[in-house]
Amino acid sequence: MKKRLLITSTDLMMVQFLLPHIQNLAENGYAVDIACSDVGGRVEEIKGKTKAYTENIFVLDLQRSPLSPQNAKGYKQLKQIFSEHRYDIVWTNEPVMGVATRLAAKKARKNGTTVLYMCHGFHFFNGAPKVNWLIYYPIEKLMAPRADCICTINTEDYKRAQGFKTKRVEYIHGIGINTDRLTPGENQNNIRVELGLSEDAFLVLSVGELNENKNQKVILKAVNKLNDVSIHYILCGKGDQLENLQTLTRELGIENNVHFLGYRTDVVDICSQADVYVMPSKREGLPVASLEAMYCGLPLVTSNIRGLSDIMENGVTGYMCEPDDVNAFATGIRVIKEDVNFRKTAAEKNKQIVVPYCIENTKTEVLNLLNSLEG
Repeated sequence: MKKRLLITSTDLMMVQFLLPHIQNLAENGYAVDIACSDVGGRVEEIKGKTKAYTENIFVLDLQRSPLSPQNAKGYKQLKQIFSEHRYDIVWTNEPVMGVATRLAAKKARKNGTTVLYMCHGFHFFNGAPKVNWLIYYPIEKLMAPRADCICTINTEDYKRAQGFKTKRVEYIHGIGINTDRLTPGENQNNIRVELGLSEDAFLVLSVGELNENKNQKVILKAVNKLNDVSIHYILCGKGDQLENLQTLTRELGIENNVHFLGYRTDVVDICSQADVYVMPSKREGLPVASLEAMYCGLPLVTSNIRGLSDIMENGVTGYMCEPDDVNAFATGIRVIKEDVNFRKTAAEKNKQIVVPYCIENTKTEVLNLLNSLEG
């Protein structure tokens, strides 16, 4: 008999990371239901992509903010699901969804349901703001006994979760990067030609939302400090910091060396033509964009923070810096530009390191984890 499994997350998490696992679990003996909140308008897309692999799809009135009064309604909806359906295993993700699901599953656990909480990055971490520790740490510690297993995707969170009162703590190599979409197109656009750059222009790339946490302003300052006309910084993404970053670019007088490309569908093609990938984030769980850059064979210059420290080896795969250390980022970029041999060896090393994080491997990890749970 198939094990009955309920997976809960936001619609964005479901679309960005969980769909391959839903299919894989359904093909390997699980009867899968999903329950997701509609925070990104992707519910209909989820229904279309999972209808062949799921039995029931529930939409919950939950928000990402823990302070939203709407979450009470979402919690009641989850309780109703558990009252009408019996599950062997519940796999829940993300802070608010994780809390609501674990609370709603209290009676189900007493009746034999096993609850897995997968943490994609605790909001409290080394260097996190004190308010994060004051709010999120007590909640996660209090909620830990309400899960039978906590699974983390970086070693800092894994060590911290081992201090919680839960039956079992596991670590996996993330949810997986989709390698199917990481092969450059046959007729790829030449980004240097598009931007009117010379063939020997040195391309520094970052991909991701333009926000405070991603901290792209540090790279702008590093480019200014390098004062090298051949270095061009390409930013793929959009976000609420776009205008501020554009203003800083003008203030620094580096408009000719910085290119805001917005949302792009050809990021893989651009990545294959770049020379170095930069990620100056203040916080990451496990940085998918950096893993994808590694798969594409780029050396990295990144922050020395949780998640990145799992995949980076300073001086071997690239260089690690404190998030606001402009001088260190500038030095890392300059060294990689000048040392062609290091650039090649770092690229090859990154291609090796990234293998366990690829989707085919992480699908197996997730399947094995769920198979090992009682239910």
